[in-house]
Amino acid sequence: MYDIIIIGSGPAGYVAAIRAGQTGMKCAIIERDTIGGMCLNWGCIPSKSLMESLKLYQKIIKESSRFGIDGIDKKAVSFNWNKAIKRSDGIVKKLTGGVEFLLKKNGVDVIKGEAKIVSANSVLVENRLLETKNIVVATGSTSPKIESDNANLVIDVKHLFTEREIPQNIVIAGKSPIAIELAQAFSMMEKEVTIISDGGSIMPKADPYISNYILNKLKKERIKILFNKSVESVKNKVKDGLLTLDSDEVRCDIIINALDRKGNIPLSDIPIETFNGYIVTDQNFETSVKGIFAVGDVNGKSMYAHIGSAQGLNVVNRLNGIDYKLEIEKLPMNMYTVPEAAQIGYTEDKIKESGVDYKISEFPLSANGKAQTEGGAEGFVRILSETKYGEVLGVQIVAPNATDMINEAAAYMQLESTVYDIAGTIHTHPTVSEVFMEAGFEAVDKAIHK
Repeated sequence: MYDIIIIGSGPAGYVAAIRAGQTGMKCAIIERDTIGGMCLNWGCIPSKSLMESLKLYQKIIKESSRFGIDGIDKKAVSFNWNKAIKRSDGIVKKLTGGVEFLLKKNGVDVIKGEAKIVSANSVLVENRLLETKNIVVATGSTSPKIESDNANLVIDVKHLFTEREIPQNIVIAGKSPIAIELAQAFSMMEKEVTIISDGGSIMPKADPYISNYILNKLKKERIKILFNKSVESVKNKVKDGLLTLDSDEVRCDIIINALDRKGNIPLSDIPIETFNGYIVTDQNFETSVKGIFAVGDVNGKSMYAHIGSAQGLNVVNRLNGIDYKLEIEKLPMNMYTVPEAAQIGYTEDKIKESGVDYKISEFPLSANGKAQTEGGAEGFVRILSETKYGEVLGVQIVAPNATDMINEAAAYMQLESTVYDIAGTIHTHPTVSEVFMEAGFEAVDKAIHK
């Protein structure tokens, strides 16, 4: 009899399993594929590794002379996808090996195979019935299939980061930050890129101030975007290297499937409530079946690894008597665009809907000394604060390291800090993070360097 069985070993699942082991719970984790899930093996880590390779490549060919480096023959410099992938593979192997070690260290039984929920207290895997007090579903998500009459035309993100030849004309199907990141990555490789969005915008969960900023950036990079176009099926729509969508024709050698993802619903002999492709949970991440929880992508509350991990920790801690509410809106949202973007708290539209009086204070990176020295002065910090007491309601950042910088804002919001607290926090100089202090000054009175 296990105290807890976790189905899925991505960031939501393996973090929950490690925590369960740390608290003395008898825990098993079931994985049908590879430890680490999508994020470590085929998503977050490989894509970020590739992006770092491309950023270095771009800096060499575009900025080396400006940084005082002579002697580089730009015509002789090229980007080698396969070598970049080998570097990525080495990082993935190290990280997944570390996760396996931690699971073993904390006494977690790792079981390979397809899991089937038999009851609220039993799971079947490889003809083996396991009894448990609690079940946590952490099976992640997958993009819906794009139907095609060409077996080599459509590539899912899961299968993208392998050694291969990259053709010239790339179509990205999707509108999420993942889709935008991939579009910019291929554009940095001097490929012709088109984004096909099934909606009227990109990055719809981002504050429009950020999504519009990135949209303008894509236009400057000559990345073509088609809005309100469906690519559920491209059968008979690609001929002689051209993809035809209604009246639009797009040059197309491959299509990268980065469509909005849906939850991987596990096999089950008992009904578990779902809605719109996700498992329905309450604020404690418990499903319609008592004792069965769902965390991470599969519950549809967020598609971010760190939020899935936080949900997994929350469930295990609660089962051990540590009861607290996890406020999703106080967790950061990262977008690995170029430059990076990040936000936390409420968007401006949400604040308007609430009727709260608010003010906006913004400070540009172009006025920051460290950003200028690094050659990365594109972007801003934007703070939304309540007018009467100055409580921070939301923070938005566009900057080369926005996904790291947002964690400072997360600390402010966790402590319900005000703009007065931000303005009064002395930041070391020269650092890019000084823009927080300046934005705080701007909210309280006036920024010093603006």
